[in-house]
Amino acid sequence: MSTKHKHAVIATDVVIFTIEEGELKVLLIKMKKSPYQKHWAVPGGLVRGDEALDDSARRHLADKTGLRNLYLEQLAAFGEPKRDPFGRVVSVAYFALIPVGTRELKTTEEYGGVAWFPIKRLPPLAYDHKAIVGEALARLKAKLEYTNIVYGLMPSEFTLTELQRVYEIILDRSLDKRNFRKKILELKVIVSAKGKRAGAYRPAQLYRFKEHKPVFVEVL
Repeated sequence: MSTKHKHAVIATDVVIFTIEEGELKVLLIKMKKSPYQKHWAVPGGLVRGDEALDDSARRHLADKTGLRNLYLEQLAAFGEPKRDPFGRVVSVAYFALIPVGTRELKTTEEYGGVAWFPIKRLPPLAYDHKAIVGEALARLKAKLEYTNIVYGLMPSEFTLTELQRVYEIILDRSLDKRNFRKKILELKVIVSAKGKRAGAYRPAQLYRFKEHKPVFVEVL
């Protein structure tokens, strides 16, 4: 085993979620270096000596996926001694949410590609990234219950049916339509938008989130 890092160094990794084709997906980059040539990973890398953790996460995200100006939330530290075969690396993980199709993806020559994968059908992941993704998913599900964080996955305007469906996809269970609509409207985290969306029966009212920042509210 290589001892490239004889002393512990710090890295940041970012788990990015979106909703696409009725599924919750996570953004991954394809590894090239041994022993992970057939593996994928969440975007990340080492922290520079003069760099804040948040800045490191944003830098690696921009460099390796092309994504910028996302709201990032620190998730947890992952520090098992043998998590990285190249040496002693402690990773501080973050997670972020993004509406599907809003940004163009690109990566560097260091990686073989960048793509969205369904959370239920992930490819082999490098390092301990399966555990990191699992922790991020648990955090996302928990925060749906007591914050408005779902705004990060929604387009600028949406129907109540579309909003409820996003909750159901993430939670992997059905919600009562009447109770969900009553609660979400009572919380006043969304407001009516101009216009309606044509449907099979009658046009549906469009809504938008009042604020695009985390707010504590008891949704579920």
